[in-house]
Amino acid sequence: MDEPATPPSGKTNELQTRVIVGVILVAAAVLAEYFGGVLLWLLVVLMALGIMSEWAGLTGRLEKRMLAMYALSVPLAIMSPWAAGASFLALGLIIGAAMFVAVFDRSLKLATGVFYAGLPALAIIYLRDIDNGILIVFWTLALVWATDIGAYFSGRAIGGPKLAPQFSPNKTWAGLIGGVALTAAASYGLHVYWGLPFYLVLLSIPLAILAQMGDLFESWLKRRAGVKDSGTVFPGHGGVMDRLDGLIPVAPVVALIMLAENLSALS
Repeated sequence: MDEPATPPSGKTNELQTRVIVGVILVAAAVLAEYFGGVLLWLLVVLMALGIMSEWAGLTGRLEKRMLAMYALSVPLAIMSPWAAGASFLALGLIIGAAMFVAVFDRSLKLATGVFYAGLPALAIIYLRDIDNGILIVFWTLALVWATDIGAYFSGRAIGGPKLAPQFSPNKTWAGLIGGVALTAAASYGLHVYWGLPFYLVLLSIPLAILAQMGDLFESWLKRRAGVKDSGTVFPGHGGVMDRLDGLIPVAPVVALIMLAENLSALS
């Protein structure tokens, strides 16, 4: 019997790098989420500033990158445990920072990035501070991870019709279905073993689709910019946006859901 083909050493090393860096990133996110406080805030600040920097590059506003990062740093500072935290004040300052950038840059491109980077940061800190926040944030992260993993493996194994070839040539309908299925299964596991409310299990299905839409949106940005990755900060993984493209739209929506639930409980 013939020996199985040996994968090229370059591809093997790249896969090993991706796995090692991926494990480190997941561990860092889980630890920061578990301990919360200053550790989570610092990680969120790095995340948001990295997104803002890469957004400037992808939208052709790299020369004004520092302007946007300085403006965004004001609401990020207010979100710290020593200040107002995840509050309406922080939301107002995100809006103010976007207006400031729009005026000085004379463009909405860079100002839009302030929302793109700032809103998920505010959402994650808010979710961690609510009742059962550790579980809710972990579920939010897990559903995005499960969507990515399920989409990757089912897309490669099944293939078939492309999901949106004008945005991303590699994503398939089979990948979307596989990502949604794995997300629903992971959410149900959190319901059974850790008490995640069942309505959130049901909501994990549209949220998984939203995560894929976030992925497609970033793919569209990269295609317009003519680049493969949003950055090079993570070996084998690309940039910050490449790792968080699904979380960016999902986290604010989950925060709105939980805010609405808390407000209804008070009324």
